[in-house]
Amino acid sequence: MTVDNTPRPRPQAPQSPTADIAVLIVAYRSRDTLGQCIETLGAQTVRPRQVLVLENGSPEGERIDAATLPDWVEFIESGENLGFAGGNNRLAALARCEWLALLNPDAFPRPDWLEQLLEGVARYPEISLFGSTQYAAGYPGQLDGVGDVYHATGLAYRAGYGRSVDLLPPDGEVFAVCGAATFVRRSLFEALGGFDERFFCYNEDVDLAYRARLAGHRAMQLRDAAVEHLGYASSGRRSEFATYYGVRNRLWVFLKNTPGWLFWLLIPVHAAITALLWLSAARFGQFTVFGRALRDALGRRGEMMQSRREIQAGRVATSWQIARAMSWNPLRLLTRAPDVRPPGRN
Repeated sequence: MTVDNTPRPRPQAPQSPTADIAVLIVAYRSRDTLGQCIETLGAQTVRPRQVLVLENGSPEGERIDAATLPDWVEFIESGENLGFAGGNNRLAALARCEWLALLNPDAFPRPDWLEQLLEGVARYPEISLFGSTQYAAGYPGQLDGVGDVYHATGLAYRAGYGRSVDLLPPDGEVFAVCGAATFVRRSLFEALGGFDERFFCYNEDVDLAYRARLAGHRAMQLRDAAVEHLGYASSGRRSEFATYYGVRNRLWVFLKNTPGWLFWLLIPVHAAITALLWLSAARFGQFTVFGRALRDALGRRGEMMQSRREIQAGRVATSWQIARAMSWNPLRLLTRAPDVRPPGRN
């Protein structure tokens, strides 16, 4: 009897199904984290149709090289830093999919992240903007964020930041979703004109969600769509950079978006809390940079008020609906408590 020793190919594992999703990653000084981010995308139970990575003007010696990325990643390079806002707008213009999954290069999706996002779409087909649960990478049992809360003082915060996972709520509506791991229907993103590139970075995600809400859309936070997030990997939480853009853009969000009578009711409250925060910034040696941010914000108030007129002219939501969607509890603001509300109750 003759034995056939001809090598036979090993059976291939079945490939994950492909979904009509484009993952957008804006990388700035992200060499240390991007590899892990891409690796976790490669292990998804549902594969995206596109993965686009933008090298966003990192300094020489810190730039991402296309040769280090797998061939299923589309690499785009910018000679200048476009910011988170401009970088994502550039990638969104290249996307050919129905859904855009915005992902920070220091966020590492769990294997079923995209699958859970699609299941969320199936459960809430009327929703076009979804947020992911963010766990604190390297800190087991700790949250990094469960949606963004917009407080009546005009301060926005990442809910659950640094808090125990015991506070993780079920699916529900939030005022805004964090841009570190956002899922948005491309048609909505385009209808809103994408991110406001004047923001550069910080609060541009709150601004986008606020404008979506004014246009009659809601944001849904999904408990089981999860990523591990380092956070502040390229800028530092209390850096002058983060303080400057956070302060400047926070005022712009308020000026552009707060509707009708709510604007006049809350503007003295916002002014008072801003003054208190400015004094507090002195404790961290940032009194001057805080003041410069306010000066620059107010220096472009004419532009912002023109944007306000355009946004308010087209809004669908009433001032009362926006007021109800805000958080008014000062204790929540101080503790970063989540504000995730049952679907349809917002």
